[in-house]
Amino acid sequence: MQHKFITIGEIMLRLTPPNYEKIRMTHTFEASYGGAEANIALALANLGVDSTFFTVVPNNSLGKSAIRMLRSNDVHCGSVILSSPEETPTHRLGSYYLEAGYGIRPSKVIYDRKHSAITEYDFSKIDLKKLLSEYTWLHLSGITPALAPNCKNLILDAIKMASELGITVSFDGNFRSTLWSWEEARDFCTQCLPYIDVLIGIEPYHLYKDPQNPQKGDVKDGVPLYLSYEQEEEIFSQFVAQYPNIKMIARHVRYAHSGSENSLKAYLWYEGKTYESKMFTFNILDRVGGGDAFASGLIYAIMHEYRPMDMINFAVASSAIKHTIRGDANITDDVEAIRNLMNMNYDIKR
Repeated sequence: MQHKFITIGEIMLRLTPPNYEKIRMTHTFEASYGGAEANIALALANLGVDSTFFTVVPNNSLGKSAIRMLRSNDVHCGSVILSSPEETPTHRLGSYYLEAGYGIRPSKVIYDRKHSAITEYDFSKIDLKKLLSEYTWLHLSGITPALAPNCKNLILDAIKMASELGITVSFDGNFRSTLWSWEEARDFCTQCLPYIDVLIGIEPYHLYKDPQNPQKGDVKDGVPLYLSYEQEEEIFSQFVAQYPNIKMIARHVRYAHSGSENSLKAYLWYEGKTYESKMFTFNILDRVGGGDAFASGLIYAIMHEYRPMDMINFAVASSAIKHTIRGDANITDDVEAIRNLMNMNYDIKR
C-alpha cells in the first residue's frame, strides 16, 4: 500500500547560540526551523514517504522562509495557510531559543510562541473532510492543542474526522509543562484515545483502574519512570482493554548519563505481545527532536510492514541517529544507515 501522510501543527523559528554557548553570553544566533509535527513530516519526506504538513504562518518573509525550508525537503505545503494581518492580528511566527547542553550542563529551551499565527486563525473556515480525504495516515501530538482554544478544537475535530474517513491515526502525547497543566493535558488527550490507532507514549492520559469510579485512581499513578518489562506490558494491556481501537502502542525511555551522552531503548505492544528494543548509547550533537525521530521511524517501519521487533529497533535507531544531526528534524535519506545502526553495525559505508 502506498501511504499518503499528513500532519497538523506549528512550525517555529529556532535560534541557537553557536558552539554550545549560553544564551546570556552569545553575540550571534544560528537560525533554523522546527516543531514536533513538522519534524516528523520532514523526516518521513526525506525517507521517501509522500508527506504533507498543514499549518498557518504569517504571510511575510519569516513565514515564507519556513515553508520554503519544508518544500526544499520534499514536504508538500499546498494546504498551508499564509495568513493576512486581518486573519491573525499579531501576525507572527512562533519562535524558540535553544541553549545546547554540554557535558554535565543540560540543554535549555525558552519559548516565544504566544499569539503566533496558528493560535489566532479561525479554523471553523476549514473543510476538514476536504483537507484529509486524500490521505491514508494522520499524525497529531499533544503540543498543538495546548497552544490555544482554536488549536484544541482543530485537533479534536481533525482526529474525529480522520477516524470517520478510515484514516490511520497516530498520536504522541508530548506533554509540555510550559503550555498547559498536567490535568489539562490528561483531560484533553484522553478525549483523543477512542480515535487513535497508533499510540506513542503512555502519558498524559487518564487510564483509570475503574473507569466507572475515577476516585480509585489511575493505573499509572505511582509507577516509576523506568518500568520493568512486566509493568510496561500491564499498562499497555490496560490501554487496549479500555480502548480496543488502539492497534499499537510504543514508548521510548531515555537514560541521561550527562548532557552529552544518553541511552535509549523502547517498548512496543502489537497484536497482544510486548517487544523490548536493544539499548542504544550515543554522544549528543543536538538532542532536540529525538522523540519526533522515534515517532517518524516507527511510522516509517509500520508503513513498510517491518516485523514488530524491527519496527521498534528501527524507531530507536532513528532517534539515536537524530542526536548526531544539527537542527530539529532527522534530515537523512539513508534508510540503510538506520538499519545498520538498528543491527549495531558501525562499519564505514564505502
